[in-house]
Amino acid sequence: MTPLKQIVFGKPRDPNDPKVFHKISLVAFLAWVGLGSDGLSSSCYGPDEAFRAIQGHEYLAFYLAILMAFTVAVISIAYSLLIEHFPSGGGGYLVSTKLLGPKAGLVSGSALVVDYVLTITVSIASGVDALFSMLPGGFQAYKLPTDLAVLLVLLIMNLRGVKESVKALLPIFLVFVATHVLLIVYGIVAHFWAIPQVLSETHTRIVGDAGNMGWIALLLILFRAYSLGGGTYTGIEAVSNGMPILREPKVATAKRTMVYMAVSLAFTAGGILVCYLLWHASPEEGKTMNAVLLERVFSGWKIGDWSAGWWLINLTLAAEGALLFVAAQTGFIDGPRVLSNMAVDSWVPHRFAQLSDRLVTKYGILIMGISSALLMTYTEGSVRFLVVLYAINVFLTFSLSQLAMFRYWLGEGRHKSTRWVRYLFVHGIALLLCVSILILTTFEKFKEGGWLTLVITTSLILVCLAIRSHYNGIARQIKELDTILTSLPQGSLSPGMDKLDPSAPVAGLLVSGYGGLGIHSLLSIQRLFPGYYKNIMFISLGVVDSGRFKGEGEMDALRHETEENLKRYVAFANSLGLNGEFRYRIGTDVLEEGQELCQEIIKSYPRSVFFLGKLIFAKEKMYYRLLHNDTAYSLQRQLQFSGLQTVVLPIRITLA
Repeated sequence: MTPLKQIVFGKPRDPNDPKVFHKISLVAFLAWVGLGSDGLSSSCYGPDEAFRAIQGHEYLAFYLAILMAFTVAVISIAYSLLIEHFPSGGGGYLVSTKLLGPKAGLVSGSALVVDYVLTITVSIASGVDALFSMLPGGFQAYKLPTDLAVLLVLLIMNLRGVKESVKALLPIFLVFVATHVLLIVYGIVAHFWAIPQVLSETHTRIVGDAGNMGWIALLLILFRAYSLGGGTYTGIEAVSNGMPILREPKVATAKRTMVYMAVSLAFTAGGILVCYLLWHASPEEGKTMNAVLLERVFSGWKIGDWSAGWWLINLTLAAEGALLFVAAQTGFIDGPRVLSNMAVDSWVPHRFAQLSDRLVTKYGILIMGISSALLMTYTEGSVRFLVVLYAINVFLTFSLSQLAMFRYWLGEGRHKSTRWVRYLFVHGIALLLCVSILILTTFEKFKEGGWLTLVITTSLILVCLAIRSHYNGIARQIKELDTILTSLPQGSLSPGMDKLDPSAPVAGLLVSGYGGLGIHSLLSIQRLFPGYYKNIMFISLGVVDSGRFKGEGEMDALRHETEENLKRYVAFANSLGLNGEFRYRIGTDVLEEGQELCQEIIKSYPRSVFFLGKLIFAKEKMYYRLLHNDTAYSLQRQLQFSGLQTVVLPIRITLA
C-alpha cells in the first residue's frame, strides 16, 4: 500500500489476527451512535413532516406524539424478538428469504438497498438544510455542492473502517443528545403550567371539528399526518442488519442497543411534537420546524449582555446538521452489508461480498456513495421529496419482515416456544402498523414522487433477477463438470508420492474449492504437457469475504475447509501417479496474497510454472466484466512482471 493510500484509508488489517474482531466490533453505546443515529436523527424531519400535515388542527400533536412513541416501542420490540431468532444478522433480507422464500427476500433486499441509499441522501441533505438555516438566503445556491462535499468525506471515512468513522463522529452525537434533552425538558417544563389548559382546548376543538367534519374525517387527518411522519421510524431495523459488527455476546449487545435507540427516539420525536404545540411553532419559509422552535424557546436567553440564546440556537442547529451526517453512517454500514448478503446468494455481482484490506466491503461502500450522489443531484437535495421516497421503501421491508415472523409463529414456531402467543401478538401489531403506514404513504405521495421509489426498486429487482439467471446458468454447467470429473477414481495419500522434487519441473496450480474446475485444470496441464509435470503444487487463496468474516470461529472453519479441499486434490494427483503438495494463504486481497505465496514457492522450487483457470464465454458481453472478476489475468500480469512464468488455462462456458 502506498504511503498516500495509507494516510487516506489507513494501514491494512490482518484477518488472521485473533484480536481483530475485538478491535473493529462495536459495544452497545458505539452501536447506538453508529446504527441508532439514523433513527434519532429522523426526529429532525419526521415530526416536522407530520406537524406540517396537521396545520389548522395543531391540537392533534398530542395524539401524534403518543402514536409515534407507541409505534417506536412496538417496532423496536418486534425487531428485538427478530434478533433472537436470527442472531447472525441479515435483517429484513435474511428473514424474508428464510421464512417467505428467495423472491420475497429479493424484494426486501432491493427495498433495503434503495432505503440505505436514501438514508445517506436524506441524512446529508437534511443536515446541510439545518446548517443553512443559520445562514442568509443567498447561500442556498451552495447547498448542493456542500451536500456532495460532505458525502465525499463520509465515503472516505467509511473506507477507512466502521469503528474509526463512528469514533470520529461520537462528539457530534453527544452534543446533539445534550442540546435536545435541554430543548425538550425546558420546552415542556417552561409551559408545564399551560398543559391543563392546552388539553382542555384540545378536547373542545376535537369535539367542535368532529361535529363540523365528522369523526372519520378527523381521524383521516390524524392518520395521514401519522403516516407522513413515517420517516421518524426509519433506522430501527439497522441493528438487526448490523449484527456482525457488534461486540460479543452479539444478541445481548443488539438488544441493549435497541433499548437505547427506542427510548431516545420516542423521547426526542414525541417531545419535539409536544413542544411545537406548547410554543405555537408554525412553518416559516426557508426554515425547518426545529429551527422555528429553537428560536421560540431560546431566543430570550441572556447572561448579562451576552446573548446565550443565539449561541445555543446555532449550536443545536449545528448539532442537528452534524448528527444527520452521523446518521448517514447507517447507510454506509448496513447498505453494503445487505449487498454482500445478496451477493452470496448471487442476486448482485459477487464482488460486493469482497472485503478490502481494511476489512470493509469497499465495493458496497462505493456503490452506495455513487448512487447517493446521483440521487442527490437529481433531486437537488430536496428533503421533502426524498423523505417520501425514503418512507415507502422502509415500510415495505418492515412489512415483509413482520409478515415473515408473524407467519413463522403462526405455523411451526408455536411448537418451538411456549411464548409463541406473545411473539405472534407483537409481530401482528407491528405488521398492522407497518402495512397501514405503507399504504397511506404510497397513496398520499404517489404523484408527488412516491412513484419514483417504486420504479427504482422494481428496476433493481429486475436487474437482480437477470444477474441471478446468469449465475445460475454458469452454476449448472459447472455442476455438470463436477458430476463428471469428481466421479473419477481417487486414491489416498501414498508414502513417497506426496513430496516434490526441487530439481524437477513443478506445476503450481491455483485452485479454489474441490470440484470439477480444479480437476479440469489439472487434466488440461497433463494433456498440454504429457509426461512433463510429475510434480504438482496445489495453491489455494482462502478469500475472507463478508460471509466469512463474522468471528474467529468462521476463520478457523475457513482454514480447515481450505486444507481439506487441498488434501483431496493431492490425493487425486497421487491416484494419477503424480507427486503432490499444497500451500495456502488466508486473506482479503487475492492478488497480494497470491503474489507473495508464489514468490515463496519459487524459492523452494525454482523450476515452477504457475497455472490459473479462467472462465471463457462463447459470447463475451460488456457487463460480464461487472459480474466476473479478472483475477486470473491480473495475477498473471503481476507474476509475469515479477519474472514468474504463468499460464492461464481456459475453461469454456457455452452460456450465451
